[in-house]
Amino acid sequence: MNVRAVAPGEVGVDVDYSSWLGCDTMAKLFRHQCKRYGNRTAHREKDLGIWNAFSWNDYYDHVKWIALALIKLGLKRGDAISILSEDNREWLYFDMAATCAGAIPNGVYTTDSAAQLAYLVNDSGSRFLVVENDEQLDKFLEAREEMKGIIKVIVIDDEGLRDFKDDKVVFLDEIYAIGKMEAEAHPDLFDAEIDKSKPEDIRMLIYTSGTTGRPKGAMITHANIMFQINSLNQEIPSFETDEQLCFLPLCHVLERLFSVETQLAAGSVINFAESPETVFDNLREVSPHVFVAVPRLWEKIFSRLQIMRKEATPIGRWAFDRAVAAGFRRAEYTMARDKAPTGVELTYRFWDMAVLANLRRMIGMDGIRRGATGAAPISPELLKWFWSIGVPLYEGFGQTESSGVATINAPGHNKVGTIGRTLPGTETKIGGDGEILLRGPHVFKGYWNNPDKTAETITPDGWLRTGDVGRMDNEGNFSITGRIKDIIITAGGKNITPAEIESALKFSPYISDAVVIGDKRKYLTCLIMIDQENVENFAQEHRVPFSDFASLCAAPEVVRLIGEEVEKVNKEFARVEQIKAFRLINILLTA
Repeated sequence: MNVRAVAPGEVGVDVDYSSWLGCDTMAKLFRHQCKRYGNRTAHREKDLGIWNAFSWNDYYDHVKWIALALIKLGLKRGDAISILSEDNREWLYFDMAATCAGAIPNGVYTTDSAAQLAYLVNDSGSRFLVVENDEQLDKFLEAREEMKGIIKVIVIDDEGLRDFKDDKVVFLDEIYAIGKMEAEAHPDLFDAEIDKSKPEDIRMLIYTSGTTGRPKGAMITHANIMFQINSLNQEIPSFETDEQLCFLPLCHVLERLFSVETQLAAGSVINFAESPETVFDNLREVSPHVFVAVPRLWEKIFSRLQIMRKEATPIGRWAFDRAVAAGFRRAEYTMARDKAPTGVELTYRFWDMAVLANLRRMIGMDGIRRGATGAAPISPELLKWFWSIGVPLYEGFGQTESSGVATINAPGHNKVGTIGRTLPGTETKIGGDGEILLRGPHVFKGYWNNPDKTAETITPDGWLRTGDVGRMDNEGNFSITGRIKDIIITAGGKNITPAEIESALKFSPYISDAVVIGDKRKYLTCLIMIDQENVENFAQEHRVPFSDFASLCAAPEVVRLIGEEVEKVNKEFARVEQIKAFRLINILLTA
């Protein structure tokens, strides 16, 4: 039986999802906002320990110069451009320059190999490749014979490459020089190109992870993004005074949506993390008002605070526990949008002033208005814990093919343990086989040069097959129970979705990942990856000898520690869903 939900309040309400501030494409919105905000700060980057601010005028000028230079070098409307770089302001400049010139930007992960780069460049038909530095340039040089369609490779950082010469390689300062000359020679060309942009044009290609084969390029249009901006604004509005931290790869639809698209719409400020390794330091420095992160990062923040608690004095641990308990009692009301009783509220305020406010300051959450998480399952207990320390953390759901967000919890409706209600202006339903299906203006245009896969993913009547199994409660909140392809059928015929068990295991500060196994077996077993930092701290504290990661995993004390964590989780599940045996992965996996 199909169960269907239409976003609450949608019926009878005339909402224009097709434009924002009178602009129906991101290129036009970019121009509008740059002129509107002028010398106000658009983004910041840290260099040599100092945060440097760049204005909306800077943003506009650099994008214009790059766009005009690319056109001069042979870029045509509809061409693709690949960007191989960590997050930085130049990533934004090339991304938006491509869009303003009518081209199609797509990001490449810096962890990809030369062979993977060649595949993505060829599949997208990219004519230009932007690389961050000499390390990424080496990948092109290694596989250049496989990328014959590339006209030019543009290097952002020329450190160590001053004497490098190659007919296909140009450096960023050369691009700016060409762009400035073109701006003088053709002062109206940039505006003319922006004016040509149409809602149905492809705004970006986002390549899927390729877990079931080669990566596929998802075509996301300007209309898709305009819809996301308008719909999200109804649920979780952003403001021009907001500070944000950009740290997830901009290749990913989640970071792209919140650090580029909605940032443009709101006129807020983006701060670029120095590197993935400095996120926690940068978080404390920026103290963002809005923070969007995958569950793994929220788990790491929780783990760090748990370790700090263990290292505190007995009085410190007592105060920590009392404060969190007071916060949890209040959160039981605030999570459900109810007013806490006076006694509960006053107790919370005391412990907030004494402990919790400082705790939030230590993790860079002292200015937080809203935290958000998605892209993977998160433990409901972890969500409740963050609410208890004064960090409102909302879970949502979406995928590349839904242009980002599909369902969402928000201040107006929040139910912990669910992925929220369907996005305003869209439809979500549970199909006959339990699959979550989506329909609306957020559904992508299809896969690049892959009509067969597109037909498999979008039904003839417009429903997007997510591949996720779920359910809907009587309030219209959806929950994901697992992936269709991941359902375990035990030897006894019991259907088990491992995602909930794995999520509960990862709530432990000592477990970074877990894979439950049990298809056609009598009972469930599990492969576990320990959290290296926290388990090493445990080993040092308990004088457990180890020489490397493998010996750490083999230590009886560590195996016993993880066994205790597994037993805690087993108590939360039915007997048939309990882990009967586990093994620790003794090779450190980094990707």
